[in-house]
Amino acid sequence: MVFAKLKGISSKLNILNLLAFPFLLFAVPAKAQSPKILKTIVLDAGHGGKDPGAHGTYSNEKDITLAVVLKLGKILRDSMPKLNVVYTRKTDDFIDLKERGPIGNRASGDFFLAVHVNSTAGRREQIQVGTKKVGKGRHKHTVPVYKTIVHHETATSGCETYVLGLKRNDEKEKAIGEYGENVSDEPGLLDKNDPMTSVLIAQYSQAFLGKSVTFAGKLQSQYASIGRNDLGVKQMSLQVLANSTMPGVLTEIGFINNKEEEDYLNSEKGQMEIATCLYRAIVAYKESMESKIR
Repeated sequence: MVFAKLKGISSKLNILNLLAFPFLLFAVPAKAQSPKILKTIVLDAGHGGKDPGAHGTYSNEKDITLAVVLKLGKILRDSMPKLNVVYTRKTDDFIDLKERGPIGNRASGDFFLAVHVNSTAGRREQIQVGTKKVGKGRHKHTVPVYKTIVHHETATSGCETYVLGLKRNDEKEKAIGEYGENVSDEPGLLDKNDPMTSVLIAQYSQAFLGKSVTFAGKLQSQYASIGRNDLGVKQMSLQVLANSTMPGVLTEIGFINNKEEEDYLNSEKGQMEIATCLYRAIVAYKESMESKIR
């Protein structure tokens, strides 16, 4: 889960934004549009340490995300040895959200992939547990006594992938400006003293969003190909994506408060299937970027 306050909350990617991408990209200069070859990928296992993330019946989000990310990392090392894999964490450590993006920025990452586990908000129910006497004398009467039970279980299942929401676009542009030397292959293109730099930064941010949507679509297709419920590509203003200077997505790989999904996500089979979907999406994205420069 992204963080507790966002449980059960999502906003679908604005269809107008999606339709506008092809037209908007024509306005981006060739330097910002140019498909940078995927040389370094940043893998972010959600939560960790003192932050367990979402809870299931017997497991925590932080452990599932780390297990999947480590399996994905091994697949990438074995199958794509030339791809540099950077981890925001490889053990059960707490890494602040504000620091996760910069870890990838300092490593000159080309794509940021955050892995999380979903959870729905609890359903509250009031049940009568007894009665009590209230009042005095002839006004004395019996009233019911209730208690509130929170049901955490859900029948919701499936995977969804988020791209950065527009409300945090200023943060994205600020990060691009701070790490300008890592964003562009052309030295000095994002010169802080050049008044045109702010325009270029905005256009890089726009191009990154388009690439993020491309990756997210490929990933959701992979989930669907193995029979996972495809909950679609959505948009949310997530800090972990806002302060990274590259395209990126946050993917929710299942619902921990669905008993069947919790069992699946804790199984070797389930984790390998999810890791393989992530791997295949990375390969498809890399090939699509490289095909544009042939």
